[in-house]
Amino acid sequence: MSHPESLRHRDDDHLRALGYEPKFERKINLIANFALGFLYLSPMVGVVALFALGMTKAGPLSVFWILIVGAGMLLVALVFGEIVSQFPLAGGLYQWTRRLWNGRTAWWMSWVYIGGTTVGITTTALFSSGFVASLLFGTPDEPSVTANPIQTLLITLGVIGIGLFFNLRGSKSLARISQIGLAGELIGIIGVGLYLIIFQRKNDISVFFSGMGADGGGSFLALFLGASLVGLYMFYGFEACGEVAEETPNPGRSIPRAMVMTVIIGGAAAVFSFVGYVLAAPNLAEIVSGEDANPVPSILQSSLGTVGMKIFLVVILISFLAGVMGQQTASSRLVFSFARDGMFPGSHAIAKTGKNSHVPVNALLVINILPVLITTYVFFSPDSLFRIAAFQMVAGYCAFAVVVTAALRARLKGWRPAGPFSLGRWGLTINIAALCYLVFGMVVLTKPDLSLEAPWYDQWIALIGFLVVALSGLAYLLVAKPDRASTAPQGDAIHVAEKIRQFS
Repeated sequence: MSHPESLRHRDDDHLRALGYEPKFERKINLIANFALGFLYLSPMVGVVALFALGMTKAGPLSVFWILIVGAGMLLVALVFGEIVSQFPLAGGLYQWTRRLWNGRTAWWMSWVYIGGTTVGITTTALFSSGFVASLLFGTPDEPSVTANPIQTLLITLGVIGIGLFFNLRGSKSLARISQIGLAGELIGIIGVGLYLIIFQRKNDISVFFSGMGADGGGSFLALFLGASLVGLYMFYGFEACGEVAEETPNPGRSIPRAMVMTVIIGGAAAVFSFVGYVLAAPNLAEIVSGEDANPVPSILQSSLGTVGMKIFLVVILISFLAGVMGQQTASSRLVFSFARDGMFPGSHAIAKTGKNSHVPVNALLVINILPVLITTYVFFSPDSLFRIAAFQMVAGYCAFAVVVTAALRARLKGWRPAGPFSLGRWGLTINIAALCYLVFGMVVLTKPDLSLEAPWYDQWIALIGFLVVALSGLAYLLVAKPDRASTAPQGDAIHVAEKIRQFS
């Protein structure tokens, strides 16, 4: 059913009241918006990419981190929902911080976030290389194949290029592909998960309460914290729902719902998938010891046979591609919004949208430059993938924390969210709890892995990488003062809320 004309005018009037003229087509409905966030989070991709890491760190116990992190991120999604309901603007995190706090804080947060999301495009595409190699070169005797450096380079660049191609075709194309990817991912998770659990169960449920020796004799706390990356690396992407607010009908209601659905359904699907792989694994000891470094194809081979394994790998690769597309979309909309306010180098060119596609073509091209460069770097340093991914998540958590802090600061100054989605009297409590969770996540993400026999800079690489990006952005902000180039509204959350109430 098409979006009613009166609602479209209302959405556009709301946008004009916030200081911007409509430039996008509203072609991304609730289901497509949820699909975008779900595929960005992508529980199937997250589990297959991180399954081996979690199992070697803490064995089947690592599944509990999906629940812990999911609960924390649900708090964040609820806070974001209130903000986007009042400020349904393209560029989500940047715009929310600007309107809740000021342009200077928003600029620095966006610098950090763009660094994290562009790295996210790279790592998602890079993680796909092993599964493409298994699909193309895996055999019944050796289903798990590790891609060599040249294969990794070509596969990753190919996935990035295909994602960019479909993104350039417009919002309608993005919505259609997102919905197809969502259907494939849910069928893959539910269908294959049920089959593994019911018909291919080789292990008892009790394994989920044992580290199976993954700790190497260390303490339980160290063992459990070591597995935290399984959840911490997985739960991001729901904010992408808000990045396309100007392309979504009735965004004040539909986007908060899509964010919450992404976290809850995505988390449940991830747990379901992880449990299925553990219970169907023919040799858990080899996975926990690290002897089988890419165990998912082996599990699928033993459970589904060669043909079934290959079909499911195709579904996984579609999810990887959709995840890359979602990250490209979110990053490009933020850069577009940044440029629209005159706060990005080359703003005049980057703030343009395609005449036919109505998407920010130049912004899409710009945000794919860094992924290509990082992919080339990984070609020469194949062991750097997880260290790069660690920086990505610290940057994301920091950006989230800035937005949540901005919301808390505004609340304490008298802001009462005025969008159609509201947490009511629970808003302040949830806001504080969300900030505490994000600080906890950053501490865990930046702590060194003392179990590694590696130089100190390798153990602290996540924090070092984050500090380089954060401090360089701060230095540029203080010297060049790019925030002064913009006359866009800022720090007006209380005023806008009062204005909305007058006319509601």
